[in-house]
Amino acid sequence: MSKEVRVITYGTYDMLHYGHIRLLERAKALGDHLIVGITSDDYDKSRGKINLQQSLMERIEAVRATGLADEIIVEEYDGQKIDDVQRYDVDIFAIGSDWRGKFDYLSKFCKVEYLDRTEGVSSSSIRASRRSIRLGLVGDGKNAIVSKYINESKIVNGLDIAGIVSDRCPDGEVHDDVPHFASYEELLGNCDAVYIISKPTEHYRQIKQALECGRHVLVESPIATKKEDVEELLAFAKSRGLVLMDAIKTAYATAYNRLLLIANEGKIGDVISVEATCTSLRDIESADIPMAWNSICGWGPTAMLPVFQILGTDYTRSQITTLFKDSANSFDLFTHIHFSYPKAVATVKVGMGVKSEGELIISGTKGYIYVPAPWWKTDYFETRFEDQSENKRYFYQLDGEGIRYELVAFVKEIEAPRSYSYIGADVSASIGRVIGDFYAGTDMTVI
Repeated sequence: MSKEVRVITYGTYDMLHYGHIRLLERAKALGDHLIVGITSDDYDKSRGKINLQQSLMERIEAVRATGLADEIIVEEYDGQKIDDVQRYDVDIFAIGSDWRGKFDYLSKFCKVEYLDRTEGVSSSSIRASRRSIRLGLVGDGKNAIVSKYINESKIVNGLDIAGIVSDRCPDGEVHDDVPHFASYEELLGNCDAVYIISKPTEHYRQIKQALECGRHVLVESPIATKKEDVEELLAFAKSRGLVLMDAIKTAYATAYNRLLLIANEGKIGDVISVEATCTSLRDIESADIPMAWNSICGWGPTAMLPVFQILGTDYTRSQITTLFKDSANSFDLFTHIHFSYPKAVATVKVGMGVKSEGELIISGTKGYIYVPAPWWKTDYFETRFEDQSENKRYFYQLDGEGIRYELVAFVKEIEAPRSYSYIGADVSASIGRVIGDFYAGTDMTVI
């Protein structure tokens, strides 16, 4: 009896189309048993593929539905193809002809076949052919974050910058390649969605106006400075079939998401404490304080993110200690917040006039997670235990500080009837609650 001929092929298979199916049919015809390797979301990110429209499970189900794959595996790391060829006793490696020569090194282990592609069709062309979402920018045009969003938007399929409205550079002194509008109303008339990074106390009014005009909104956290306002805006957006998304770029960093999984699945035991510090030294003396972001709004949402995503939002008490630069304008140089939970505690330290080690420490009953400064831009963290031989380091690629992945999620949520946000409504509302307590002076000590 002759040996079964085993064939393996790989792909992302995003938005499965006729070209994919024809290639799978050609690969299937080469042997008796076809193994299809589908790239994981994280592996695609590491290779620069950030515009995928479907999750890994959706892509797996689409390939399975063709009936062509006898076996489906997930490709997760560089060098896996050699491992798979040997592990699955593969006779033929098949791949599209656009990769010709790239995988010749596998000929040491099996036969390599480059299959003709179907001309004129690809996932990239399908994604690119979709109508682009025109994104308007609202805020300080001299803000470095605005520049980052402009640059990162160029990498995201289906997104174009429509223009900017800015109080500080109304005549185009900055970003000459981006149209400048004289008013917010004019910008809203020339875009499909807005990214808002204006003074947080203006967020509620600007978001409400955008939603009333039928525009989707991505807003630099906090959404608003009161919990009630956040909940009202989220409910209003939902009732209008619009997207209102909280923008905290750290939430979209791969390393951050992996440490959340480790913390929440119990690898370090029960989490007893979360300590997050975010500080930076700014030129406070020359700042336009009435228009500037204070410490609690500038750093608070990022610092509170791991607290609420790990311990939840049902804390029993929050105690705020703050040092003001200008109390009349609620401009804090430094703010310390202590959260009490039934079986845990958390500490948040934020400041624009105080410098500290910007680390994140998640303490558990079996070990702890340590993220070095600046933890909000992390591509690396450690799990540490009493037995140091069990310690482990994790490394993940971080592109664009998470902004490009945030923009991709925003575009996907606009295009599809499901949530792609990595920040829950309860987290957004709780951030608004704490910031509201700050402005109201609730349970606050001023030093």
